[in-house]
Amino acid sequence: MAGLQPKQKQDHQPGREAEMTPQPDYEPRLPGVGKLKDKVAIITGGDSGIGRATALAMAREGADIAIVYLDEHEDADKTVALVEREGRRAIKFAGDIGDEEFCREVVERTAETFGHIDVLVNNAAEQHETKDPLDIDGAQLERTFRTNVFGYFYMTKAALQHMHEGATIINTTSITAYQGHPTLLDYAATRGAVVAFTRSLSNALLEKGIRVNAVAPGPIWTPLIPASFDPEKVAKHGSSSKMKRAGQPNEVAPCYVFLASEEASYMSGQVLHPNGGTVVNS
Repeated sequence: MAGLQPKQKQDHQPGREAEMTPQPDYEPRLPGVGKLKDKVAIITGGDSGIGRATALAMAREGADIAIVYLDEHEDADKTVALVEREGRRAIKFAGDIGDEEFCREVVERTAETFGHIDVLVNNAAEQHETKDPLDIDGAQLERTFRTNVFGYFYMTKAALQHMHEGATIINTTSITAYQGHPTLLDYAATRGAVVAFTRSLSNALLEKGIRVNAVAPGPIWTPLIPASFDPEKVAKHGSSSKMKRAGQPNEVAPCYVFLASEEASYMSGQVLHPNGGTVVNS
C-alpha cells in the first residue's frame, strides 16, 4: 500500500508540529459568526494538532485563548500568533498537566488575565506503542494515566472554581476507547476512562448549568503520530479509516466549537465521533 504521507519519526512525546511533513491543516474553513464572542477558553495541548486547530476555530468565533503545552515552545508561539491574527488575545503556559499545582497556576493566571473562564478543553495526551502487554511497566502506565486522566481531573478541579452556569467542559477521548488498540493498551484504557469521566461529570454538574461533553477522534494527522509509531506505520496512518485517509485537525475542531456554543445547549454527557466514517457504539 502506498504511503498517505512521507515516512518520518520523532523521538519526543507528544511531538512537534514544526517537524511534520506535510504540515497538518489547522486553518478554520469558514468565517466566524460570533458563536463564542468574548468567551475565554483554556485548551491543554493547545500548541499543535487538534489543540491548535481548536484554538484558532474558537478564536475566529470570538474567544480569547489560554494555551497549555509541555515544552514545544516553537509550536506554541506560532499558535499564539495565529490566535492574535484572528483579533483575539492569547496567553501560553508551559508545564506538565500531571502536576496539580501547575494546573492550579494555569487556571488562576488565566482568570487574572481575562477575568473569567467559560470553556475548558482537556485535550493534552501522550501514547507509547508497546507490542507486548508484558512490556508495559509501572512507570509507563503511571505516566500515561497521569497525563491523560489525572491531568484532566486536575484541570477540571481548578477550572470549576471559576466556572458558572453556561460554562462548558470538553474532553478529548479517542476511537480507541470503543475499538481498543493492540499496541496502545494503556493509552486506550485512559481514553475509556475519559468517556466515563465525561458521563459522570456531566451528571455531577448538570444542576449547576455546566455542560460536559467529549470528542472521540479517529486517525488524525497530528504530531502525536510520528512521535508514537515507526516510519512505516506513520506513512500508512489513516488507511484503516472508512475514508481511507487520516483526518485533518481542522476537520475535528468544529466539534469543539459546537459543543462549547449555545448551539449545543441541550447536549451534555455526549461524545462526538469525527473518525472518517467508522460506526462505533457511543
